[in-house]
Amino acid sequence: MTIQLHKPGYRLAVLATLLALLVVLLGAYTRLTHAGLGCPDWPGCYGFIGVPQGEAQLAHAETHFPQAPVEEEKGWNEMVHRYFAGTLGLLILGLALQALRLRSRAQQPLKLPLLLLGVVLAQAAFGMWTVTLKLWPQVVTAHLLGGFTTLALLFLLSLRLSGRFPPRRLPASLRYLALSGLLLVIAQIALGGWVSSNYAAVACADFPTCHGQWLPAMDYANGFHLTQHIGPNYLGGQLESDARTAIHVTHRLGALLVVLVLLPLAWRLRQQGLAGLAGLLLLALAVQVGLGISNVLLQLPLAVAVAHNIGGACLLLTLVLINYRLRAPGALREPTAVRADASPA
Repeated sequence: MTIQLHKPGYRLAVLATLLALLVVLLGAYTRLTHAGLGCPDWPGCYGFIGVPQGEAQLAHAETHFPQAPVEEEKGWNEMVHRYFAGTLGLLILGLALQALRLRSRAQQPLKLPLLLLGVVLAQAAFGMWTVTLKLWPQVVTAHLLGGFTTLALLFLLSLRLSGRFPPRRLPASLRYLALSGLLLVIAQIALGGWVSSNYAAVACADFPTCHGQWLPAMDYANGFHLTQHIGPNYLGGQLESDARTAIHVTHRLGALLVVLVLLPLAWRLRQQGLAGLAGLLLLALAVQVGLGISNVLLQLPLAVAVAHNIGGACLLLTLVLINYRLRAPGALREPTAVRADASPA
């Protein structure tokens, strides 16, 4: 009889995953409340560890940052996000150090925690550039995508350390379909980041048409011009209406493509006896599509917009779980010579 126990670091990885989900939520809230420049410097706020308080600190802020008046609410939105992101970074550092200490143990992940540490260091750099480059859309989108990447990798690490969900022998075509769905969702999240960083979420106020047309005027050249000039303050966006419309419509088309791939995936999962995973996928997909449509029809209410970001994260995690469950038998198999987790029946 084999008794599988959680590997060391499992609870810390689960805690870090939950915290990463909270950081994604706070990042969305910061972005949607236009608080990305609530503190004009990094990592502090007007040179302090918190938003300036009192006459002396406010005078210091006015002297050193005359072009950025203190807005206390926006400043705290940004700093709370930084506090939680910094705590997450420390947890990931702890996971990496523990992985190095236990690297000689069989099936103890090492590369994944080290990759996570590299990603979180890159995230810190993108967080700094988001402020210093004044919300340059390329950096804001990369920062958002990095946050989702951190969340997905932490969830994968939690699965690896859980000792559960052994591989099953399933058709290779199903694994390829699941991988395609995952890659499409990642691309759609990147498109969503581009929509948000260019303030294109309300470029179309109707659904399913846009400006009452199936093919409205769109400027793809400027909408997806990836070498936008560095220097202007991009708060509120710099693009004209037709360019924002092109971004918005492309995001809608991406959502349609995701639906067309994930529905057959759910059907195939059900056929293979994985009805629970199929139901979870359909639920996450339906909620996310519904939130996206609500954002358009209700003109981007804050609660719905934040929920749409979390819905995207949940859909991504669902695809990570599905791909983990469908991985090929033997993909993570421990060499026979070092197996120590089994005992005779």
